[in-house]
Amino acid sequence: MKILALGDIVGEATLSFLSRTLPTKRKQLGADLVIANGENVCDVKGISPTAADALIDCGVDLLTSGNHVFDRRDIYDYLDSTKTLIRPLNYPAECPGEGARIVTSADGWKVLVLNVSGCAFMEALNNPFTSVERALDSYRGKYDLAVLDVHAEATSEKIAIARYFDGRLAAIFGTHTHVQTADERVLAGGTGYITDLGMTGPVDGILGVRAEEVIFKSRTHLPRRFTVAGGEIVAHGALFDVDAVTGRCKSVERVVFGASVSETRG
Repeated sequence: MKILALGDIVGEATLSFLSRTLPTKRKQLGADLVIANGENVCDVKGISPTAADALIDCGVDLLTSGNHVFDRRDIYDYLDSTKTLIRPLNYPAECPGEGARIVTSADGWKVLVLNVSGCAFMEALNNPFTSVERALDSYRGKYDLAVLDVHAEATSEKIAIARYFDGRLAAIFGTHTHVQTADERVLAGGTGYITDLGMTGPVDGILGVRAEEVIFKSRTHLPRRFTVAGGEIVAHGALFDVDAVTGRCKSVERVVFGASVSETRG
């Protein structure tokens, strides 16, 4: 089976872009399951119930998130009631939502999708290694294969988590930095891996934000309200080809698509 994972979706204009492009791209790639990180879809920070539903309508099967998932209060009840949006496992249990969900792929396989937040250079949450261990134990015997979104700043932390869980998950991919890395590979134990999927959003700014606003804040250290950049929207992600019987990944290919770029699969 093939799993398409899309990097952090930025800005509401990206919804119409994905509505136009994702159904066709999913068919071209032969993706049986589409996972996307949607925590920045509401113009830089947060995700709303309306935006989450729109992403599902675009062809995303399950949404992961990260440190901005709770930025909007209107998402709290949605997190508790929906089966299509998860938050990082390592937030306290009192927080809305869940950090793991079993989703059935187009060809009938049960895929456990896990989401965890890094702690290096980010908020000090529960230990991500322990959180994933507990989730795998809790869902043991209920799924055919598992994948993990590591929403983290430090590349070393993402790689450490991947190395530790190599062989126990079919795919591990990083999100959060909004820059696609060129280190896609299949690890020794059979886990497909990429340090960061990159961003799905406007590429003319800085990480999806208007360049002049980021530059102003960087130069002056004065407060600045960020707004989503305009211009061309490009999707970044990765395609994992997995043997659903063995749970081992056979290949990982970077995916990039948009108006002025052809599909890139490294």
